[in-house]
Amino acid sequence: MNVHDLTVTASNGEPIPLSGYAGKVLLIVNVASQCGFTPQYAGLEALYRKYRDRGFEVLAFPCNQFGRQEPGNAEEIASFCSLNYDVTFPLLAKIEVNGPNADPLYDHLKAAKPGMMGTRAIKWNFTKFLVDRGGRVVARYAPTVKPEDLAKDVEKLL
Repeated sequence: MNVHDLTVTASNGEPIPLSGYAGKVLLIVNVASQCGFTPQYAGLEALYRKYRDRGFEVLAFPCNQFGRQEPGNAEEIASFCSLNYDVTFPLLAKIEVNGPNADPLYDHLKAAKPGMMGTRAIKWNFTKFLVDRGGRVVARYAPTVKPEDLAKDVEKLL
């Protein structure tokens, strides 16, 4: 199984088969609007704008599991991201990334690329996963890794 075998949910509730992203490099991130890492939205947007014409996509999944730092609904989240960071990459439906209600995409990402010392759990907002054009998870980055620091890894896959 790879990422392209899964389906996620758009912020409007519509299903999005990830097979539609086959042939693209993906950066998948769990995000929050009230987090110390929230300014990373600017870096994610810059990375997206720099590489989108070469087949790069950022998929952001709002998540309220860490310090309840994403309390808003889909409209509030989209408005915040647009007004504060001019975000143009997809903001998908709010999900859980850990526990029994974790989205199947995140179960797959965590199994494919465990964290430090083999732990699978997502530790905080803005954990990032890089996926190659074939849907394989190739890297996992801690929340402290800034989006701009991923440019070389993205370029290798493009």
